[in-house]
Amino acid sequence: MTPTTPMPQQTIVDLLHKQKIVESMVRNQAMPRRELVETVVHQQHLAELQVLLARLPVAEIGRILDSLPVDDARLLWALVDEERIDDILWELGDARRTELVGERQPRCRQGQITAYELINGRMRVLTIATPKDLEGVRPVWIDLLDASRPERSWFGRHFGLELPDPDELTDLEVSARFYVEENDEVHLHSNFLLDREGESRSVPVAFIVHADILFTVRNEELPVFRLQRLRARNQPGSVVDCKDLLIDLYAADVEYSADALEDTYATLRAVSQEVLSERVSDTDAARILSEIAEEEDLNGRIRGNMLDTQRAVSFLIRGKFLSQPQADEAREMLRDIESLYSHTAFLFEKINFLLDATVGFININQNRRVSQLTVVSVVFMPINVLAGIGGMSEFSMMTAAIPWPLAYGAFIAGMTLVGWATYVSLKSFEIRRTRRGLATRKPIARERTARSAG
Repeated sequence: MTPTTPMPQQTIVDLLHKQKIVESMVRNQAMPRRELVETVVHQQHLAELQVLLARLPVAEIGRILDSLPVDDARLLWALVDEERIDDILWELGDARRTELVGERQPRCRQGQITAYELINGRMRVLTIATPKDLEGVRPVWIDLLDASRPERSWFGRHFGLELPDPDELTDLEVSARFYVEENDEVHLHSNFLLDREGESRSVPVAFIVHADILFTVRNEELPVFRLQRLRARNQPGSVVDCKDLLIDLYAADVEYSADALEDTYATLRAVSQEVLSERVSDTDAARILSEIAEEEDLNGRIRGNMLDTQRAVSFLIRGKFLSQPQADEAREMLRDIESLYSHTAFLFEKINFLLDATVGFININQNRRVSQLTVVSVVFMPINVLAGIGGMSEFSMMTAAIPWPLAYGAFIAGMTLVGWATYVSLKSFEIRRTRRGLATRKPIARERTARSAG
């Protein structure tokens, strides 16, 4: 039977036990240079432990340190890499952390964690750098921006819930994105629009409502959250509880999407003026196609973002998590989202029109170049025929009595005259065809004018 591979904790316990046994044996034996041998054995065991610790995640190291006797935990703690100390401290229990590092508190190294406390209708903002900063605070909103896994884990344990990594929230099913836990936690996983110069994308955000506290977990800063912070601080009385904050964040996202649609209208208006001009070069067409593609992507993201917000708000209304005034505000938000759908549909039609028009100009430019090549080939066709005749031996025999410079000079002049006559004939034919087209369009234009006047 194949032996099972020992768990990391058991491996570390075995190494520590092995170290004690070997050191005891070396210490009890009479041998020359015993201290040197004991030092070498000790360093070898420490090196093995350090290599093993470097491979383990911080959560596993914290669990092992919590379970070991204090002396072994201190020995192991001395081998921890300095860069991982703060992350491991977030994983330790308070008693073990005090035994290892005294009063030192873990610090937020990676992200920014902010707590919002409601005092007399006004929002008080507190930046949380260590667990001690939460003492005496009764938050209504805790925002975790780009927090590490150990930081999320500690805050989850502190408040009795589990805080997920928003980048792992990729499920499309409603049951996996909007649900209620057994302890009455309300979970919502939504995408928020981030529209920057030349770049737009959807940023996932996790919302958890637990014990009258709104928890938001995200990995990127969003304009919607900055706007909500300003409103909450500068408009006293606008927020009563954490659900007001949740509704306001979704409402701000709808406003942000509407502003992005206005920018899309302005961009497409400028593109329309270029596309509908008389001449569009291939370079201009390539740039216009790039701008149209960016606006199409942004419009699609806005529509998807609105659909996601609509699902989240509908879930809150159906679940009866909101008070009556909050539910009325949520229904008003749904009506705003419906109005935005018609704008996105119109923009898709406008984008398709501009795309077809731009591709049409590219085809016109290609046809123009083909027409130019055709004219050149038609002009040189009789010249090529004459050049072939001039290269025959019969032509030399026919002009034997004429000096060759004079004969070939007259022949070249004749070819030039034939080419020029061909070009003039083609140009005259093109002018007559253009005039006939204009003469045909004028009665049609007059008829349309008369109809509109009638």
